[in-house]
Amino acid sequence: MKRFFTPAEVMGRAGLLPQAPAAARAQGTAAAPLALVVGSGFGGLAAAIRLSVMGYRVQVLEKLDGPGGRAYVRRQDGFTFDGGPTIITVPFMFEELWALCGRKLSDDIDLRLMDPFYRVRFNDGTHFDYSGDPERMRAEVVRVCPEDEAGFDRFIAEADLCYRLGFEALGCKAFDSIGDLLAAMPAMVRMRAWRTMHGLVAGYFKHPKLRMAMSLQTLLIGGNPFSVTGVYSLINALERRFGVYSAMGGTGALVKGLVNLLAERGVPVRYNAEVSRIRVEGGRATGVELADGERLDADIVVCNSDTAWTYRNLVAPEHRRHWTNQRIDKGRYSMSLFVWYFGTDKQYTEVPHHTMVLGPRYEGLLTDIFKHHKLSDDFSLYLHRPTATDPSVAPAGCDTFYVLSPVPHLDSGTDWAAQAEPYRLAVQRRLEETLLPGLGQRVISSHVMTPQHFQDRLLSYKGAAFGLEPLLLQSAWFRPHNRSEDVESLFMVGASTHPGAGVPGVLMSAKALQTVVPTVQESLHASSV
Repeated sequence: MKRFFTPAEVMGRAGLLPQAPAAARAQGTAAAPLALVVGSGFGGLAAAIRLSVMGYRVQVLEKLDGPGGRAYVRRQDGFTFDGGPTIITVPFMFEELWALCGRKLSDDIDLRLMDPFYRVRFNDGTHFDYSGDPERMRAEVVRVCPEDEAGFDRFIAEADLCYRLGFEALGCKAFDSIGDLLAAMPAMVRMRAWRTMHGLVAGYFKHPKLRMAMSLQTLLIGGNPFSVTGVYSLINALERRFGVYSAMGGTGALVKGLVNLLAERGVPVRYNAEVSRIRVEGGRATGVELADGERLDADIVVCNSDTAWTYRNLVAPEHRRHWTNQRIDKGRYSMSLFVWYFGTDKQYTEVPHHTMVLGPRYEGLLTDIFKHHKLSDDFSLYLHRPTATDPSVAPAGCDTFYVLSPVPHLDSGTDWAAQAEPYRLAVQRRLEETLLPGLGQRVISSHVMTPQHFQDRLLSYKGAAFGLEPLLLQSAWFRPHNRSEDVESLFMVGASTHPGAGVPGVLMSAKALQTVVPTVQESLHASSV
């Protein structure tokens, strides 16, 4: 049986920063520089904690009426629906944040290891159980295709190499200059980063089902496996080394825990505070203006908002020589998502916590979504049933679900106001045919989220759910930098900056921020000049 590292072992291997001294465990003094953090997603909350520990006074500004951003929690009819991320990996990134505040994650959060991590259901009704145990995974591979057993071992070795060179060495490093890019080139060559994820997988597995099961992980970070770099095979190593977890109470329990850490440090999170403009004077960010006209001064501004939206809508064009509207428009953006949240008056006990429900097409469907921006009649789905682990997120005897369908972003021209209900019904029929018989008669709570929601409510450019697609030439130094290329004292964290999407990537962006944000002393000096 696979042994996962204890938190102490993981933190030691990760090179955890030492615990902050007692004097640094509260909001900075009135003389300390002020950091405004725009957005309270995982990236913004993690950045606020790290800046507070550095000695900054910090205030978090959130457009919505509660925290979380894409991880916003919706409660309806007695059901608790996680808004976005549900697969929690690399828990030591959360352990670090709690330790920086002098606390232990396990005192506040109950993480449960998934077993299997998730089930991949193929269109013919067969399935592949994806876990962190190499022997069980090998048995699954052999069950599907005995000839691919040797390829599995070689793939594991490749994923481990990409983990060491890509995650451990480069993940928390801000690509701030061309020198940073050049320094990373030998590692990129060793990883053969020019290969696509599917191309890498196809080099080790012959069976089409295994090629799907071992390459679809890039969709979790907004990338087409037929386009994004094979460096993301490191996801396999991350999951295998550290596990896949679910938080009791839902992912929102982690958001609440981070907000509580900030409250203990005296860091306020201000809701219903939409930023309409980042104020720039002399090429330097000096604060923000809110939608109601209120002006707030700051020594630095850190944006957890979508970078394309931020530059295009919050920073005036005269302050942007690099991220011009033309450059932003030419980017290749991730897919969007159609998400149906629903509760049933019965429990589907045979359905695991996480299931990937693949449709009849793989490459063709992804080409329609990412390249043709076409809303197809067929689809693949991710079905989340948290009540398989945590009955508390639904009324007694009921099940909580969300089902997610990757769809093109708003360049598809889809009128989602008209198409949302027909699409939901099509998804419902597919679930009735596969995993949830009689679903239509069992739904007692329902809510949908479309690409239009991502644009209008979450302020994501084109309604893309993950920012720029993580192609090789839209990653690392080529991705929007953690330190703005255009405006001094403006910084970026979150899915749309380096290193990218996914909960680990977002938390790592906040850690990378520490390598480029000025120290308190440097910030005070800059403000006085």
